[in-house]
Formats: sequence, C-alpha cells, structure tokens
Amino acid sequence: MIKGTDVTKSKSLLAAAALATAMIAMPTAAHHSFAMFDQNKTVSLKGQVVEFQWTNPHAFIELDVPNGQGASDRWSIELNSPNNLTRQGWRRSSLKPGQTVTVTLNPLRNGKKGGLFNKVVLPDGSVLADVRPSSGKPINVPSAN
Repeated sequence: MIKGTDVTKSKSLLAAAALATAMIAMPTAAHHSFAMFDQNKTVSLKGQVVEFQWTNPHAFIELDVPNGQGASDRWSIELNSPNNLTRQGWRRSSLKPGQTVTVTLNPLRNGKKGGLFNKVVLPDGSVLADVRPSSGKPINVPSAN
C-alpha cells in the first residue's frame, strides 16, 4: 500500500520531469523555426556592408540600404552557420565593410528590416549563395581565413 505522501512525491517528481523535458525541447524547436521569414516573398537590396558577423549559430550581414529619403535603413540578414558557409566556399573575409553589394533575401513577416539570406552579388559580379555546390559535395577548404 502506498502512503499519501509517497503518491504526492511521485506526482511532483513526474511533473518536474515533464516540465524539464518541455523546457529543454522548447529552445530547440524555436531555434529551427523559419516561420518569422516570408519565404513566399523575395526582396533584392543594394547597399553597403556595415558588418559581416561570422558567428555561431548563424552568420549575419548588417547592410545599410538607401531609403530614397536621403538616409539609409539598416537591414540585419541571417545566414547559415559559419561551418556550413565554409563548406559552400565562403570565408570570414568574403564580405568586407564598405563593399556595395546586392543581397536577395526572404523578408521578415513583421515588416522589420531583416530577412533570411538567399544570395549576394559582390562588387566584381561574383555570386555567393547559401546553397551546396552543384556537385552536392562540400568544397575542400584548406583554411577558413
């Protein structure tokens, strides 16, 4: 026969375990959601690179885009992880502050100045994209300068 306090302790432990499991799972599920980006829309922006953040878990491009009113709007553009970008041929030095580039992205649904990166056209006309090489194989990268 189980005493009342033992049942209460068992229920409390079970509730605590369920709560801990849910708390562990929530950040994982939230992190991998792309729901904040409108992937049915594509926007191309020409602007000046302010900063290229080569950081985990995602790299970011901070881009100043002329707004047609004599000023610029700062856009924050989310890319893949540096590890994945390196496998696609990117380097920490792929984008430099001051470069004028054209970035294609899926905008944020809430209308704020940001989005999910698709590709960038560099000043020399070359294109960097967030896709695997056409061979489907990672690029052999000797260094990730």
